[in-house]
Amino acid sequence: MRRTATCLLVLMIALLGVCVVWQGRYPSLALARAFAEAGTIGAIADWYAVVALFRRPFGLPIPHTAIIPRNQQRIAESLGNFVEEHFLTPELIVGRLGGYNAAQALAGWLAEPPNSQAIADVVTAALPELLNGIDETQAARWFDSLVLPQLRTLDVSRAAGGILAVLTDRDRHQPLLDRGLATLETWLTVNVEMIKAKFSAASRFTPAPIDNYIVNKFVEGIIALLHEVAANPEHALRRQFDEAMRDLIVQLQSSPVHRRFGRSLMRDCLRYLREGGYERVLLDHVRACVSADLERAQPVLGSVTAAMLVALGKGLGSDPSMQHRLNAWWLALARSLVVRFRSQLSMLITEVVKSWNAEDVSRKIETEIGRDLQYIRINGTFVGGLVGVLLHIATVVAAQV
Repeated sequence: MRRTATCLLVLMIALLGVCVVWQGRYPSLALARAFAEAGTIGAIADWYAVVALFRRPFGLPIPHTAIIPRNQQRIAESLGNFVEEHFLTPELIVGRLGGYNAAQALAGWLAEPPNSQAIADVVTAALPELLNGIDETQAARWFDSLVLPQLRTLDVSRAAGGILAVLTDRDRHQPLLDRGLATLETWLTVNVEMIKAKFSAASRFTPAPIDNYIVNKFVEGIIALLHEVAANPEHALRRQFDEAMRDLIVQLQSSPVHRRFGRSLMRDCLRYLREGGYERVLLDHVRACVSADLERAQPVLGSVTAAMLVALGKGLGSDPSMQHRLNAWWLALARSLVVRFRSQLSMLITEVVKSWNAEDVSRKIETEIGRDLQYIRINGTFVGGLVGVLLHIATVVAAQV
């Protein structure tokens, strides 16, 4: 485009030369000469205007030329202020973000297993370096400042009662009771001889066959009773066990004796943990487990993390109220960040633009808008030529009048 505009200027000059040479012989070339003169003037003026924006014409130190390079610092500051005042306003940012359900979009994205797996892979890959960057002193400080204060305030007795309440709700503990009954039966069957020996030692005046008979019948009766309890969900012993569990839950949650015992137990545990330096042991154990898991073909940690993210996405996608709360939190965070960092962002833009090389900036801008600038030169040539023709006609008419 620059060559096209320059060739057009050369063409106007050539046309002007032809008209000057031949106008005496051909008076009709007056209009062409007027067009060429004005077109040449317009082309040169617009060339000067375009060039003066980016550099000095022919390298001459003409005032008010090379406008962009000379004013780079002022342009940088103006650009930073313009962005801060017209783009980084809390009302504008929050207004634009408020019409977008970011929580729903995030939920839909997380619900896709490949997306959640990608996040899980990044997180799990970064874990070893993160854990290795924690030294024993930092682990001990973190343990003392965050973990121990929470454990000191933990009501162990009430927490145990709550766990048992959840465990016994809707008879969730019955499979555990069945497992205990089966374990007790196995123990009795395996240790019959030991029971006989203990019974014989306690009953030294009865013959051994009688002892064996009594013990065998006792064990058989206990096992039969265990079978009855296991087979009958409404067995009286099950109901007695349930009642004992309910009573224990109430005692754990309300009895001062149990609560004092829980606090005493927690103090002993904390003293044991602190004296043994178990925060270091725990840190080493976590490092070893994470490293061993990541060496597998399909790390469990990554799979579990991905599954949790997918479940989170699906749950969030089906809960409009949670989406509303998350969007409200996100908008409040965006407003806070904009208010806090808008000046820093403006300063960053200003400093970056100031750090650019002036000539490179000028060349880059000229490259980006150069076609339009060269059209200005081309249009200036034709507009100047037409104005020159109109002025020539007007002058001739005025002379005749």
